[in-house]
Amino acid sequence: MNKSYLSLGSNMGDRVGMLRQAVRLLKEHPAINVMKISSLYETAPVGFTEQDAFLNMVVQLQTDLNAYELLEICQDIEQTLDRKREIRWGPRTIDLDILLYNQDEFETENLVIPHPRMHERAFVLVPLLELDPELDFIEPEREGIEIWKTYNSVESFLLEE
Repeated sequence: MNKSYLSLGSNMGDRVGMLRQAVRLLKEHPAINVMKISSLYETAPVGFTEQDAFLNMVVQLQTDLNAYELLEICQDIEQTLDRKREIRWGPRTIDLDILLYNQDEFETENLVIPHPRMHERAFVLVPLLELDPELDFIEPEREGIEIWKTYNSVESFLLEE
């Protein structure tokens, strides 16, 4: 069984609904077990700043999938939830990124593990460290990132409408 952390973000439409749908689709996959979710964090956009604020979260998974299969599932979920890639770092209905996959480190044309920019992004590190404070990262600056809502479990997040 492989342990992975994914970052999820949305800043278009029903942001919570998009995050909820993405987690539900992950949970429904037969080879994925969603173990934990972080709180939801509202964050200012990075890069292209002329857009709405994001809601971000991190999920911890256990999976039989290899990293490339997991990437394919993440991209399928983005497509299902109408993700458009028109502007780099632009608005999106949903974004799923693989942050960590076991203790693996590798770089290919399509996938880099650990995620290459996660150390620069508080909206990734803060929820990641919430789920696993033992990870060996520098404590991130928390400016521009605020807890939006905390849930007791994956189920409570999925059931709230």
